[in-house]
Amino acid sequence: MNITAFLALLARDAHVARRNLIPLLLQTFLQPLLFVFIFGRVMVGSGYLPAAYKSLLLPGIMAISMVFTGVWAVAMPLIGEFQFTREIEDRLLAPIDISWVAIEKVIYGLIQAVLAGLMVIPMAWLILRPGLELHIVNPLLFAMVTVLVAGFSASGGLALGCSVDQQHIGLMFSMVMTPMIFFGCTYYPWSALAKFPILAKVVLINPLVYASEGFRATLVPQFPHLSFPWVVAALVGFDTLLLVAGLRQFRHKAVS
Repeated sequence: MNITAFLALLARDAHVARRNLIPLLLQTFLQPLLFVFIFGRVMVGSGYLPAAYKSLLLPGIMAISMVFTGVWAVAMPLIGEFQFTREIEDRLLAPIDISWVAIEKVIYGLIQAVLAGLMVIPMAWLILRPGLELHIVNPLLFAMVTVLVAGFSASGGLALGCSVDQQHIGLMFSMVMTPMIFFGCTYYPWSALAKFPILAKVVLINPLVYASEGFRATLVPQFPHLSFPWVVAALVGFDTLLLVAGLRQFRHKAVS
């Protein structure tokens, strides 16, 4: 692989991000900010939810923020470059294998997703004090979950961006992203589904479940959560599956 060409592609995407910094920040942080404020501040402050819900909610909001950011950062540019601007043709002329063009997109989305997730913590700390109780017992495990979650969000963006047409973008978010969020254990722990045993098993096919539960295990271990080794194994599996599927779809679309 020509590392210089690869870094040049990455620098090009970073330059575009800097030029669109304000829209990018609004797109990335507005939704999690509203979720944190409404559910963590308004609902808890009004007495409709217990004070402990602030801490329970934060891992789910972090997972949502990372997944939306990673998917959006990779899928939307790919849809535009393949179907409108045809900019992808310039990238495919770079002196590197086609697959590395796609991997650069994934790495770019992964970096954005990590930054989006980490920014949720100081935002929540400012908005939800007092009462927010975070316990990062092992920073390395927290970092591992963060990278794995960012990886599946960016890889998922690659797979979706190479599979969805422009006219179906709205359908993608309503049929894929929305159910993923509501059945992703973002607003409640997986253990809350104990009274719905069939649903509890079905939602395990949702990678967002493992993202939310992984952050609960590493940020707020005082709450119930899935076994950490199972969470890591599932995230590694989803990362691998989505990356392989995304690369195959990218190569097919690039040469067709």
